[in-house]
Amino acid sequence: MIDYSPFWDLLEKRNENWYTLGKDHGLSSATLFRLKHNQHVSTKTLNDLCAMLKCDICDIIRYVPSPYDNIYDRKKG
Repeated sequence: MIDYSPFWDLLEKRNENWYTLGKDHGLSSATLFRLKHNQHVSTKTLNDLCAMLKCDICDIIRYVPSPYDNIYDRKKG
């Protein structure tokens, strides 16, 4: 599962919030909702966040193993 906790931690450290991301950076409320609920966002959105916040991707997301991940064995096809 992709977890966006690092993103929220980064915002707190930089005194940013939902309002400033929307107003100052043009991020949509739908994108913010998806981030808050650990839902899918595009790699373009992740790229834009890194550019906006002048940070690395690991400052925004992390992978957390989950029993709900659909992992398959590539050898079996």
